[in-house]
Amino acid sequence: MSRPTILLTRRWPAAVEAVLAERFDATFNVDDQPMTPEAIAQALQRYDGVLPTVSDKLPATVFAGGDIRTKILGNFGVGYNHIDVAAAKSQGIVVTNTPGVLTDCTADIAMLLLLSVARRAGEGERQIRAGEWQGWCPTHMIGTKVTGKTVGIIGFGRIGKAFARRCHFGFGMDVVFYNRSPVDPAEASRYGARQLPTVEDVLGASDFVSLHCPGGAENRHLMNAERLAAMKPGAFLINTARGDVVDEAALAAALKNGVIRGAGLDVYEAEPHVPETLRTLENVVLLPHLGSATEETRTAMGMKVVDNITAFFDGKEPPDRVA
Repeated sequence: MSRPTILLTRRWPAAVEAVLAERFDATFNVDDQPMTPEAIAQALQRYDGVLPTVSDKLPATVFAGGDIRTKILGNFGVGYNHIDVAAAKSQGIVVTNTPGVLTDCTADIAMLLLLSVARRAGEGERQIRAGEWQGWCPTHMIGTKVTGKTVGIIGFGRIGKAFARRCHFGFGMDVVFYNRSPVDPAEASRYGARQLPTVEDVLGASDFVSLHCPGGAENRHLMNAERLAAMKPGAFLINTARGDVVDEAALAAALKNGVIRGAGLDVYEAEPHVPETLRTLENVVLLPHLGSATEETRTAMGMKVVDNITAFFDGKEPPDRVA
């Protein structure tokens, strides 16, 4: 009996690729160049399974062609707003993701961004690399103290909770959050956090605001000009969720005009494009989507996909099915 054919849209950790090659008739993207939606549409006609990443775009048009062979999309990532799930489902395609395994590393990156922008670490490193540092002095590159401040979290899922734990128990921060559904106060208190009724309540109370909500749909441009203006004038915005949650033009204007003091970003709306208006500002720390970028986490993510597609092709329910 022939093995199911699968395509990986990008290179994955070698240990994961080895398992996939052993279990399936696997095709790897040896050049590791992003595939166009047109190329992915063609792949859907050739392979039993396609394994995309969060950097791939799978709009409805990808699923519009006839003779689609693919029966499962094993997404490498927890977010799947880059996939038109309804269009995939209409073609009988199962979609899975990789929740849980990237929680701690993404929360770590959010904490890194918070500390970096508060203490102006990016500016300081650039100054040293440029040979411009003139030595220590009492007024040089004054930042913002983190300990004891209030952090507001938008989205209190796994990553939001892990971030809350770091902020409250690691830095003595007061933690408030907004979540679409109510969270039991006893559960929230485990993370030193309390729920507020609206996004605006969180924005107005917080010295730092960190986004941990899904992208797409109603969350697109959740942080627009109006909501940025609702933040404290000296506050900072952190985004490790999805790039489309933030209106980048409005953010650049808010940073430039002093509406907020700074921002730390790991994700962008049109990756890998980062607007020049953001790249030229000193009061923003920019990372190249490093949230899950540790050897342990990326391997664990890949093995989640292996488990999902193995179960599917064995006629079982994939453990991380989202559609």
